Amino acid sequence: MSDPIKHECGIAQVRLKKPLEYYQEKYGTPLWGFYKLFLLMEKQRNRGQDGAGVAAVKFDMPAGEPYMFRERSVKSNALDRIFKDTLKQYQKLIRNGEVLPDYVPSIKRKFDFAAELYMGHLRYGTSGGYSLSVCHPFFRRSSWPTKNLILAGNFNMTNTAELNESLIAIGQHPIFATDTQALLEKVGFHLDEAHDNLYRYLRDEGHTNDEIARRILTGIDLPKVFRKSAESWDGGYALIGGIGNGDSFILRDPLGIRPAHYFEDDEVFAAASERAPLMTIFDKSLEDIHEVPPGHIIVVTKGGEVTKSVFREPEPEPKQCSFERIYFSRGNDADIYKERKALGAGLCEQIMDGIDRDLENTVISFVPNTSEVAYFGVLAELRLIRRQEVKTQILEAAEKGELDAAKLDELVMKNWPRGEKIAHKDQKLRTFISTENSRNEMASHVYDVTYGIIKDNDNLVCVDDSIVRGTTLRKSVLKILGSLNPKKIIIASTAPQIRYPDCYGIDMSELGKFIAFEAAIELLKEKGKKDVIGEVYRKCLEAEKGEAPNTVNYVQEIYAQFTDDEISAKIAQLVYPYDTSWKGELQVIYQTVENLHKALDGHDGDWYFTGNYPTPGGFQVVNRAFINYYEKAKGRSY
Repeated sequence: MSDPIKHECGIAQVRLKKPLEYYQEKYGTPLWGFYKLFLLMEKQRNRGQDGAGVAAVKFDMPAGEPYMFRERSVKSNALDRIFKDTLKQYQKLIRNGEVLPDYVPSIKRKFDFAAELYMGHLRYGTSGGYSLSVCHPFFRRSSWPTKNLILAGNFNMTNTAELNESLIAIGQHPIFATDTQALLEKVGFHLDEAHDNLYRYLRDEGHTNDEIARRILTGIDLPKVFRKSAESWDGGYALIGGIGNGDSFILRDPLGIRPAHYFEDDEVFAAASERAPLMTIFDKSLEDIHEVPPGHIIVVTKGGEVTKSVFREPEPEPKQCSFERIYFSRGNDADIYKERKALGAGLCEQIMDGIDRDLENTVISFVPNTSEVAYFGVLAELRLIRRQEVKTQILEAAEKGELDAAKLDELVMKNWPRGEKIAHKDQKLRTFISTENSRNEMASHVYDVTYGIIKDNDNLVCVDDSIVRGTTLRKSVLKILGSLNPKKIIIASTAPQIRYPDCYGIDMSELGKFIAFEAAIELLKEKGKKDVIGEVYRKCLEAEKGEAPNTVNYVQEIYAQFTDDEISAKIAQLVYPYDTSWKGELQVIYQTVENLHKALDGHDGDWYFTGNYPTPGGFQVVNRAFINYYEKAKGRSY
């Protein structure tokens, strides 16, 4: 994705099934789980660089001893800072003689992160700013173990205001910070309720205080707590957490919008946002890793029992985020790698049309590096197309008696796809220059190119993951590619046109920043259809006031006036580098929604491209986004 956008978060959970002494004996350290947590987070660093946090729960600590711990950071290299600083504390304990390296009980008692349950979170901020106070995991503390709650997740709720109102209605005084805080208090309320109901029941049954305390520790029904808590949640979410008695959980929204994977063996239960890191860190095969089913919660009790149950009825048609497959998740996952190659292959007929099938004078490349796998898919498919053409031509020549060595040279040795590494992303430049023109000048040098490859009569095709705002194309990529003076540049996006905002975990909710929306608005003005803009604004206002259906995406009417090709052509005009000496032709092509679904079989979350939102909150967000655009209001629409 040449346009950087804030997106996603990463979650990681490690629940040891054996005593710490087991890991000391087998792996040489009781901190085996802690190290695994770090590696699991490191392999998902792509999912969040605004902050990081880790939490730990120790089992069977004596009364009066702390048993739940947390470290967070929003500084640069937050993940490294947390683990380095934490391990420095451990080394200091050893130097001071407070911990005996070979005596596990001393380590567990003195070192905060010598624990049986670990949780980690990598944050990309989509709400609440970037301060430490909004960095996961979140804690809700109590002197009762079963009322202590840790929560972290990859999610966005579209109805945070409604959730806060429901808390106010039951007498709480929520702090309107983030949707995470709203969820924490909502779950915390029902957790308190479950604890108090169990306490009263056991007390009325005549049990002693010791018996009540013991049975409460094993009697909290976490699936029931979340069934009550999540009744009104609207959004996409994958949550991990735990309570002070040692029970842990991972759950996923009923549409499966946000990803979540797990595995278990006799040593550990582990979970993460992505499958490949679990395979790499724990040396597991593809078959060992499972998806958390939509609408399900998996609980690991303090006693080690693993249960999977429904907390919200799964939707009959899941809407797993397609952007996960196109761009966000690491491409070394076996399925994602194949899908990205298929996305590249899906562009090839449009590419062949764009170059007039002249492969001999065309160079295929990619920008940025995350497009590389799709680029391989383009090359593979173009070679397949060309082989089929050559086969047909050879058979025709043989039938006519014209097949000889010269003819074979002509057919076999020419017009084959040429792949080259043309664009290179330079080291990130510092933004210490204050004037806008100077900053833009610096931005234009983010990419560098390979010189001496492109000839004046060459077409240059660059594969991109997706084009959101077009800003980097305008200010950097096309300027530097144009300096090579190709006859024609084709930017080929493996994603369809991004037309609508996301509200389920990706920070792209301002319509006016989408290049496809900008193109559609320009076309409306050029074609004398400017009244459509005002009409859509009126409908969005009526929907927000309850005077019109609020589960209709009225912004679709903006795009309905034009074909996809018309909008793509206008996008090419908008991003063309007119302020350079290059005067060649520019074409921007996009994946079709049909080919997207073919490539990403089973991952049908496509509301960014189609506007077909899977929850009521999505429709409210898109209409509010248009109101904000029309009224020139800045900021998120949820």
